[in-house]
Amino acid sequence: MRIWVNGGLRDADDARLSVLDHGLTVGDGVFETVKVSRGRPFALTRHLDRLTRSAGGLGLTDPDHDEVRRAVDAVVEANPVELGRLRITYTGGLSPLGSDRGDAGPSLVVALSGTTRRPDSTAVVTVPWTRNERGAVTGLKTTSYAENVVALARAHEQGASEALFPNTVGQLCEGTGSNVFVVLDGRIHTPPVASGCLAGITRALVAEWAGAQETDLPLDVLEQADEIFLTSTLRDVQAVHRTDGRKLPGAPGPVTAKAMRVFDERAADDLDP
Repeated sequence: MRIWVNGGLRDADDARLSVLDHGLTVGDGVFETVKVSRGRPFALTRHLDRLTRSAGGLGLTDPDHDEVRRAVDAVVEANPVELGRLRITYTGGLSPLGSDRGDAGPSLVVALSGTTRRPDSTAVVTVPWTRNERGAVTGLKTTSYAENVVALARAHEQGASEALFPNTVGQLCEGTGSNVFVVLDGRIHTPPVASGCLAGITRALVAEWAGAQETDLPLDVLEQADEIFLTSTLRDVQAVHRTDGRKLPGAPGPVTAKAMRVFDERAADDLDP
């Protein structure tokens, strides 16, 4: 594997940041995961725009989009994969121990690994922890991901691939790395960004292309919804066939199947929508 680190490609064994990088010591960083299919990244402009929004939310200087694109091109060319997970990480850089940020400038790392297409359906569980819809980093895609690690481990223990969070007022919010949609009486709904969820790239495209609407939803909507599906960069649109102890036979249902088909067709027509 060849990885871009602060200005150039490095072999994986030589791709290093300082142990005092603020992204490591305090999680002061942001990132994007981009799908790469046959050497071409999908929706890169949207991902770079969100990277900039997240960086601004932390008070980091704006990433140089031209530099990031150069890094992406170099990494994709150096690591040919049929289907890949491209990770762009942008941190506070070399800093003193503690929360104060140093003045050395940010660090940029871009890496790519192969992956496989997700199954058409999956199982999810709900977890007892909440998303804080009023937090300082709400809506930012930061490297502070420990609570997602804990929740995802809980999901795996229960035979599921994703864990779903409520927010602090008991509304359905999001997964550890996905957005959630429900189908009620033939209409598609997804929690609004105000619920505390990340404004997912795939979420936005599915809402536009499949006609979903933002709706405040109680967590127990998962017990009543006719269909449930997840969206994310690597899941695209993925049906849910079990949520906690409830089974949804026949998943993907007709509305979800249509959303899957529409997304695949539109994404194939435009790699940078």
